[in-house]
Amino acid sequence: MHIDSYEFGQIVIDGQTYRQDLLIWSGRIKSDWWRSESHLLQIPDVFEALAADLQVLVVGTGASGRMAVDPELAAYLKDRGIELIARPSGEACRIINHMGQRRWAAALHLTC
Repeated sequence: MHIDSYEFGQIVIDGQTYRQDLLIWSGRIKSDWWRSESHLLQIPDVFEALAADLQVLVVGTGASGRMAVDPELAAYLKDRGIELIARPSGEACRIINHMGQRRWAAALHLTC
């Protein structure tokens, strides 16, 4: 899976354009994904991705980084040995493209 481009409100993955926030794991893309609280990422928001045997969760916090990671989610990941990378979405996309063989999931906020 390769992220071809990202700009505010739009991402292109393997030639397909998405205009909604995405949850990605195990080569799957959930394009109708949304969070319980708009700008706070919590455990239930990514639970289905966490069911995969992850090494890394990459969080795209939006173009200007407005989405926060709930401290409970951060602690949950740490307790399970899952690395958390939370960056503005443009940077998160570049990181995803360089993940190599690591088992990862991504929660990408495409706007603010």
